[in-house]
Amino acid sequence: MKPYTRKASVLWLGTRERGKGAISTPSAVLKKVPYASGSDIKRRGTSPPELIAAAHAGSFSMTLANELGAAGYRPLQIDTTATVTMEDIAVGWTLTQIHLDVIATVPKVAQCDFVDAALRAKANCPISRSLNANISMRATLTQRDATARLLPQQDWSAAAPGIFRKKGLKRNGAKY
Repeated sequence: MKPYTRKASVLWLGTRERGKGAISTPSAVLKKVPYASGSDIKRRGTSPPELIAAAHAGSFSMTLANELGAAGYRPLQIDTTATVTMEDIAVGWTLTQIHLDVIATVPKVAQCDFVDAALRAKANCPISRSLNANISMRATLTQRDATARLLPQQDWSAAAPGIFRKKGLKRNGAKY
């Protein structure tokens, strides 16, 4: 794949603390969107930490889809939320932590394969690789609409402790 570039531009007016701006992209997805300091929660619009969180969530989701595809699985849905932590340290405001919360629906995938793909995606995500921050992750697999099951879903609550009963058979296959 050939290298490519993408652009975004910001017009900023004023100081960091009291200033405001507008962000635009050539695709016009962002067109003069209000832009302010990340710590200024009173203003409407977006901020650098919010944009980094959005970019990271999107990039990670695509990378996870790619990793699952390479392992032979077809994800139905990947829902990623990236939470960015900014801290005012000695050198100034710094992005110190990003937490990825991932919920994916992937038919027929084993939990271990999903976890492996999620860890590979975290390591291979272009945004993850570009950030100098601690990146944590919680990955949850859902198998809604998945067809693979080890055992049919049963209500075993009426069975005696330690004995699974189904249609007249004990677990070892003996009749009772």
